[in-house]
Amino acid sequence: MNRSAADIIREYGLFQGVQRVDGVTYDGQYVWFASSDKLNALDPVSGNILRSIDLPANAGTAFDGHHLFQIGDDRIQKIDPKTGRVLATIPVPDGGHCTGLAWAEGKLWVGQGQKIHQIDPQTGAILRTIESNRFVTGVTWIEGQLWHGTWEGDESDLRQIDPQTGEVLESLQMPPGAGVSGLESDGADQFFCGGGSSGKLRAVRRPRRGHANS
Repeated sequence: MNRSAADIIREYGLFQGVQRVDGVTYDGQYVWFASSDKLNALDPVSGNILRSIDLPANAGTAFDGHHLFQIGDDRIQKIDPKTGRVLATIPVPDGGHCTGLAWAEGKLWVGQGQKIHQIDPQTGAILRTIESNRFVTGVTWIEGQLWHGTWEGDESDLRQIDPQTGEVLESLQMPPGAGVSGLESDGADQFFCGGGSSGKLRAVRRPRRGHANS
């Protein structure tokens, strides 16, 4: 396993009226992040919030190329980003507390405790589960690589894991106090990380030596 210090490129925030930054996703133009009762669209260049959608948003966020998905309490909401309308809802796995959320291969991937579930986006049914040895926060896929955040006590990192076995391939250690509550790739060379109760969003450089999933 490669272990190194996370290279934080930029910090966003604090944001007016935002106490927490939880789920994070990226639609190719805006970084969307969950802040308890709102889903916010951030311009990553200016660092300004351009608009917000009012809805329960206290955990993971994802984007499938057309729609946003947002965990709110015990359900996952499918949202039209143009209108903010909730188009559908599905239950979270096992009705339990969930954290990270990602879209890949036509499916949703949900962090729950020390597990990542692949679920059916129509029904919420669990299709398979990957085990982790730490509490999973954000989840993201990039170029066949599965990454997730962890946060236990004062320790937090970004991990690339083998999507078949759960083996940790790479670990980027966040500095003390910089916890990761949500995670998304920009599709290239950086990750966006929610900072939980710090109220901040951080951009972290993605290492290019990672292992592709063959």
